[in-house]
Amino acid sequence: MRARYIRVSTGSQNTERQLQKNHPDEKIYIDIISGAIAFKERPKGQKLINDIESGLINYISVHSIDRLGRNLFDILATLELLYEKKITLEVDNLGLKSLVNNKPNSAFKLIISVMANIAEMERETLLERQKEGIALAKAKGVYKGRVKGSIETQQEVLLKYKEVVKYLKKGQSIRNTSKLCNVSVGTVQKVKRMVQL
Repeated sequence: MRARYIRVSTGSQNTERQLQKNHPDEKIYIDIISGAIAFKERPKGQKLINDIESGLINYISVHSIDRLGRNLFDILATLELLYEKKITLEVDNLGLKSLVNNKPNSAFKLIISVMANIAEMERETLLERQKEGIALAKAKGVYKGRVKGSIETQQEVLLKYKEVVKYLKKGQSIRNTSKLCNVSVGTVQKVKRMVQL
C-alpha cells in the first residue's frame, strides 16, 4: 500500500500544498509537530513505522525532504530505516525515488544528503536570526522579558505559557513541548507542576 507523510509545525499551517500530488489509494499520515523532533518520536511517524514493520506500507511519498525533518542525522537515519525495509520513498518537489527497480538510486542519495544539509542550515539560520532579534530588542530597550528577580503569579505563568499547557494536555512529552513552544525544559516542567498533569 502507498502512504503519504505530511508534516506541519503548527495547526494553523495549511496541508493543501503537500496534498497536491497525492493519489487516491494513498493512506495519509499527518503530524502537527516541529521538524526538530525526530521522525520516530512523532505520533504519526511512529504509526507509519509500525505500519511499515507490519508489512502494510511499501511506498511513501513526501512533498519535500524537510517534511521528514530538519536535522541531517535524523533524516539520514529515517532513510536508512526505509532502505532496510525496502520501502520506496518519492520526494515530489525533486521528482526522485529512493529505489529504482528495487535497487538504491545513487543520484537520490546524493541529492537528498545535500537537501537535508540545507534543511538543517535553514533551521540554524532561523534560530540565529531569533537570537539576533532578541539582542537588538534588548539593545533598544524594547525587549519584553521578565524583570530579573520578579515573581510571576501562577495565573500569569499559565496565561503566558498557554501553548505549553495546550501541548501538555494533548499528551506531548516535556521535551517535545519544549521544542514546539521554543521554551526551556525547566519552564515546561514548572508549567506541568502548576497544572498537575
